[in-house]
Amino acid sequence: MSAMRKALLGAALAAALVACSGAGAHAVGPVAEADLAHHGHVSLWDGRLGVWLVSENHGPSDVSQATVRLAFSVPMAGGQELPPACLWSSDRVVSCRTGELRAAGAVGELALDLRTAGRPEELTVDIRTVWRDGVADRNSRNDRHRVLVLATGDPYVF
Repeated sequence: MSAMRKALLGAALAAALVACSGAGAHAVGPVAEADLAHHGHVSLWDGRLGVWLVSENHGPSDVSQATVRLAFSVPMAGGQELPPACLWSSDRVVSCRTGELRAAGAVGELALDLRTAGRPEELTVDIRTVWRDGVADRNSRNDRHRVLVLATGDPYVF
């Protein structure tokens, strides 16, 4: 095959790919958008950690399911049961399903009562959405928090 024919064939294939990509983009339609937010408080006392979390969706689209991850700076004690919607990813990470999040609505509260592996004087908790069922969230500032918690028993609000 001559160099000229190869160049023409390459150009034709490239044009076909671009045309198909454009057509496919219109067939899929717009991506659904939501604005997930997590708020609550965390308390630490005598080697116990309490987390109270509410997840909300400020819209405009509903989210059928999302996952929030709580990562702790210190390990938690082993053998602790979690609510049915949650699972241990490691001794420092818990992942929880939020359930359906309707636009402009709140979902039930998530409450965790955990024991730390020791008795830290402080720890940090990173809270963030890690999955939202393919829905875009252009305002991720309100679903990501890093909370420093002192072992005073006081609620640290996020």
